[in-house]
Amino acid sequence: MTLRRRQPSWVQVYARRLVVTDTLLIVAILAGFGEFLLPGLDVSVDWPGGPRMPYSVLLLVVALLWMLALSAFDTRDRHVVGHDVNEYRGIVSATFFVFAVSISLAFFLRMDVARTLFLVALPVGLVALLVSRWGWRQWLRRRQKDGRYVFRAVVLGERAKLDHIVRQIRNTHGTGFAVVGAITPNGTRTAVNGVPVLAAIADAERALDETGADTLIVGAADELDPDAMRRLGWAMADRDINWVVVPALTDVAGPRIHARPVAGLPLVHVDFPRLEGYRRVLKRSFDIVASILLLLLLAPAFLATAIAIRSEGPGPIFYTQQRIGRRGRPFAMIKFRSMVRGADDQLASLLDLQGTTNRPFFKVTNDPRITRVGRFIRRHSIDELPQLLNVVAGQMSLVGPRPQRAEEVALYDEVVERRLLVKPGMSGLWQVSGRSVLAWEDALRLDLYYVENWSFLQDLMILFRTVRAVISPGATAH
Repeated sequence: MTLRRRQPSWVQVYARRLVVTDTLLIVAILAGFGEFLLPGLDVSVDWPGGPRMPYSVLLLVVALLWMLALSAFDTRDRHVVGHDVNEYRGIVSATFFVFAVSISLAFFLRMDVARTLFLVALPVGLVALLVSRWGWRQWLRRRQKDGRYVFRAVVLGERAKLDHIVRQIRNTHGTGFAVVGAITPNGTRTAVNGVPVLAAIADAERALDETGADTLIVGAADELDPDAMRRLGWAMADRDINWVVVPALTDVAGPRIHARPVAGLPLVHVDFPRLEGYRRVLKRSFDIVASILLLLLLAPAFLATAIAIRSEGPGPIFYTQQRIGRRGRPFAMIKFRSMVRGADDQLASLLDLQGTTNRPFFKVTNDPRITRVGRFIRRHSIDELPQLLNVVAGQMSLVGPRPQRAEEVALYDEVVERRLLVKPGMSGLWQVSGRSVLAWEDALRLDLYYVENWSFLQDLMILFRTVRAVISPGATAH
């Protein structure tokens, strides 16, 4: 039986656009290099025992190698584009591959190649490719908000597990999935988290044919024994439907997961997170260098903020409060004062008034203690800038879970205590994922995700998103 293909057309269209953009950027970078940094493209490159070759031919070879490397490292694969850090990691790996191959050939063949090719053209090209992919990702996100350029997914499994899957997909920005239906063991028509139930597992193929879905997300169910899973997988392959299996593991980043088939079993190995050794040295070194540079660059902003705070009335310019750092060690966190004097004395009554005294995040909605200047500097996170001094002192990091008061830490259970395994940060994952409108449960989940899945690249991405949030804070900043 011949079945129509299900892969949505936008996947191929989007991939073709990436190919065109990558090609234009690489050609433009290398052509600009030849035009402005070389005596001329007709200048020859020679090497002992080899033919003379114009620079234009050499640059064409580099461009072709670069394009092939981007394809070989799966930078346009539908599983990573638009929603995975592996897209950026693949671009970096592909460019370093081209860099390594070019240097190796030039060295072993003793080619007299301009060093600016390696010092300027390739690094500039890498930055241009990363910025281009980020731009395309924003373009894709805007359309996915409107329900376009998404995978139409059906979820299959036990109702409790499907409820979790649907909730996570809906609450996470940029997954690229639109859940259009559910398939449960007995097909009871009661909706799963607002998603209509289409059929029982026994009628899964018919339901998928009727809905025209292009993705099946499979959770656990007692009815899905190995034979049933195999037959269902064959049916999805015949229909060219994306086959996605959700393990019981949650909040585990891709780099920690390693699939290894053993005796026909797709075993999943999960690395434990470690921020030790060279990783800790790398993170600390970056914190020191970046925070010192920021202190020097932002000195005028410090002065302007201090003048604004003092002009609004008497009181200290800076505000210090004891917070709990790594391994439960207390420290004095520094901020620009954004509230009236004696604000701490009013906190308990305000939390009691809004009924949130038993939650780990002591956040007051529409806080009346904030001053006029304080409201502006808090909205743009200017009040947090003095914490760069805490970073230099080693009490905080540029990125990490936000430090909390001892009273908040006292509410932690053994799970939430894992926030204290790393240094607290000036910015963090939940700050760039919703800020003040994020539910405290989601904020804790994001903090724990950061602790469990730390990577230097993730820190850089959070800092980049932090700059965006500070410049354009939007409705989620208070």
